[in-house]
Order: sequence, then structure tokens, then C-alpha cells
Amino acid sequence: MTDVVELGLDTFGDVTIEGDGSPTPQPQVIRNVVEEGALADSVGVDFFGVGEHHRPDFAVSAPDVVLTAIAARTERIRLGSAVTVLSSDDPIRVFQRFATLDAVSNGRAEVILGRGSFIESFPLFGYDLGQYEQLFTEKLDLFAHLLAEEPVTWEGSFRTALSQQRVYPTTENGLRAWIGVGGSPESVIRAARYGFPLVLAIIGGPAERFIPFADLYRRALDELGRPQLPIAVHSPGHIADTDDEAKQQSWPAYKAMHDRIGAERGWGPMTRDQYEVQVGPHGALYVGSPETVATKIATTVRQLGLDRFDLKYSGGPLPHRYAMRCIELYGTRVIPLVRDMLSS
Repeated sequence: MTDVVELGLDTFGDVTIEGDGSPTPQPQVIRNVVEEGALADSVGVDFFGVGEHHRPDFAVSAPDVVLTAIAARTERIRLGSAVTVLSSDDPIRVFQRFATLDAVSNGRAEVILGRGSFIESFPLFGYDLGQYEQLFTEKLDLFAHLLAEEPVTWEGSFRTALSQQRVYPTTENGLRAWIGVGGSPESVIRAARYGFPLVLAIIGGPAERFIPFADLYRRALDELGRPQLPIAVHSPGHIADTDDEAKQQSWPAYKAMHDRIGAERGWGPMTRDQYEVQVGPHGALYVGSPETVATKIATTVRQLGLDRFDLKYSGGPLPHRYAMRCIELYGTRVIPLVRDMLSS
């Protein structure tokens, strides 16, 4: 864990609702995400991540384009994907897009590579879901070669081989790239093997159950002779002025999202009791007042020895105005509280 922990925000560009209960049009959702990113920069947030999806309930399918718009409105905040679905993309194009974002933002770009938790991109782009694991493994291998920004000689099964191929644009100081994982030991070890920093997506249950994964990652780096690398956590939550207000705002939107996805995956509807467990001290939802959320974040940072914590602040059809207040409180209240707690 570094001396100063980075504190970031993530969004999937969830389609929100208007005051009359109607869904916000996707173009407006994207414009709202740009406004949210600009606000995050102004209140001192360290990182702003935008996820990639290809579904009606998430508006962002091209995070790098949205992030470039945010880059033009901001000065200091780091900008990245959360995540880029590498399995159904081309590693060279991913590198080129984020190297371009790095240039536009004066070196503030990051990319978090993952397989994603949704599969719509596979049929959309003509990939065989039966090759889910092989596609990610091979494309990650190529992407790791690209990060050196040297001529690449490489051969795989899913694309034409490369011989001393240069890829442009180059960056000025390298592109920061992470691997996002959901808690598979094999994925953790793979991140260490390739020398990528690790992002643990903790979206259910207590954070402490991921301590073995953080320990495994550090041991693997040691055994591979690599230096210790950053570990981050991505978890959902919502902040309002009081605990009751945060729950009142978050609960219906979170349930709507959970139940919609659950209907696709065979989960039962979420009950209020289940929600209360998740927003409690040992749950994966960081919901409450600034003091409540800061205490929970500081505990997670200490337990896992984190270098960054990213709050996924968009939660289903939660209205944009609630998200903006959440971002404001995160930057002005939560971040200083967490740093005070950790320093003491």
C-alpha cells in the first residue's frame, strides 16, 4: 500500500430516470457522464473510470470517446476504462485509442482490461463465446507486448502474426494498464505473470474474503521476481447527507438494476433485508453518509493493503442529480475523511 491511497469513481453510464419516471435518453446519459467527470475533477477525485457495455440499460459502448470529452473539460484527474472488454476487441486498436486519450489528456490515461460480466459484445462483434477464455488469454498476451512500445513480433491463433510491427501513436511516459478480475485465483496469478496492476471487483459479500487474493497476488509477484505492484478495489455505493437519505435514494434504483440482471441470470428478486446486509459493515455496498462510507472504505483499504479504491457510484436508474451530489460529497467529505483515518 502506498503512503497516499488514490480514491476514484467508476460509472457504467447507467440509463437513469427523469423526474416523471421516464428513462433518460441515452445521448443525454452520455452528456451527463461528461458532467459527472468534470465535477469529479473539480472536487479532487483522483480517478474517473467509465465502463463498456452493449446493452439498453447502459449508455456507454465507447468509453475512450467519453473519456476524451471529459479530458477536454478537466485538468488533473486520471481517466480510464472500467473495464475495456479485451476479449471482443482488437488489442492494437485498444492501445491506439488509449494512447490517443493519453495524448489529449497530457498523460492522464489508463486502461483496465477485463472480460466483463456481460456477454453481448461477443455475438455483436462476431466472436465465439465458446472461446471466452482463449480469446482473453491471447489478446492479453499481445497487449502486454504492445505496452513496451517497441517493434512487436508476435503470433497467435485468432489474428495474423506480426513481424517487427510498430504501433502508433506512441505515448510520452507509457500507458498505465491494469487487469480487472472478479476473484478467480487463475486471473490473479495471470495479472502477476504479465506484470499488470490488479483491480479486484467486489460487488457482493465482505471485502475481507478477498484478502487471500491480494496475498496471492503479492506472493506471485515475489516468486516471479517482479516488484510489488498496485492493487485497487472497485465496489458499488452511494453517498448522501445522511445514512437514511442515502438508502432511500439508492434502494429502489439498486433493486431495479439487480432484479433486471437477475431475471437474465436466474437470481431471485432482491429483498430489503438482503440490501441492508450489503450496506452493513460487512457488505459490498458503500452506502450512507460521508462518515459511514469513509469508515467502510478505510477499513477495506487497511484489510487488503490497497493503493486505490474506486466507488462505482452509478447504480441502476438513480437520477443524475443524486449522482452529482454523491460525487460532490465523495470529493469534499469522503476523501479527506479516509485520508485522515488512514494517516492516524
